[in-house]
Amino acid sequence: MTLLAGFSDISVWQLVAVGVVALIANFIGGIAGYGSGALLPLVLVPMVGAAPVVPIIAISALFSNVSRVLAYHAHAEWRRGLIAVVAATPTCILGAWGYTKLTGTGAAIVIGGMLILSVPLRRLLKRHGVHVNDAGLALGAVGYGVLVGGTAGSGVVMLSLLMAAGLQGAAVISTDAIVSIFVGTVKVSVFGVNGVLTTQVIAFGLLIGLLAIPGPFLARAFLARIPVHFHTAILDAVVLAGGAMLLIDVLR
Repeated sequence: MTLLAGFSDISVWQLVAVGVVALIANFIGGIAGYGSGALLPLVLVPMVGAAPVVPIIAISALFSNVSRVLAYHAHAEWRRGLIAVVAATPTCILGAWGYTKLTGTGAAIVIGGMLILSVPLRRLLKRHGVHVNDAGLALGAVGYGVLVGGTAGSGVVMLSLLMAAGLQGAAVISTDAIVSIFVGTVKVSVFGVNGVLTTQVIAFGLLIGLLAIPGPFLARAFLARIPVHFHTAILDAVVLAGGAMLLIDVLR
């Protein structure tokens, strides 16, 4: 069975829609550091259902995060990144394993709930201006591991932790990408062991990942020209609406 079989029930226009959203989401992610995991479920769930979404995003995120590291490698903070990776990996395994046990309805509830919660969570962390040392970063990363292992759209947690640890701007984006690569590899491995990586999941993950590669480089070129608060407000509105739609559809 070839990877093309993973698109057997998908029209050309649906694939185009996925590609456009993937590029836009990773362009936004290259500026704000998050957005791809929050936007992609909105186009994927109606096409493939809720259950395959987190594994698809996990595969595609490996490509987009490598791209971010290449675009911003000079700003990476490897020591703090390593602290977060070591602390988050065990709980990421637990979260990913738990996700594989969910039904399609359960997956939709988890994804929709996390999307809705990610907006007030980001604003709450920003408003309180929390500051953490290395131990606090490690402790926060333990909780982040559970979320990132079993949900989509939880990247805002690690971004907030890194900012609380003193990182700013491109250093946050590049260090978050480093953490995401290591943790994401573990996550994909857990999905593989548990038989979640179907032909469809792999095909969509590779397609989105390859199309997402230019996003961070385009973002770097426009970073100084686009007001961050503008696209952040739009992103918040889209994520809230999308999460609500997923939950409403489940509860019908």
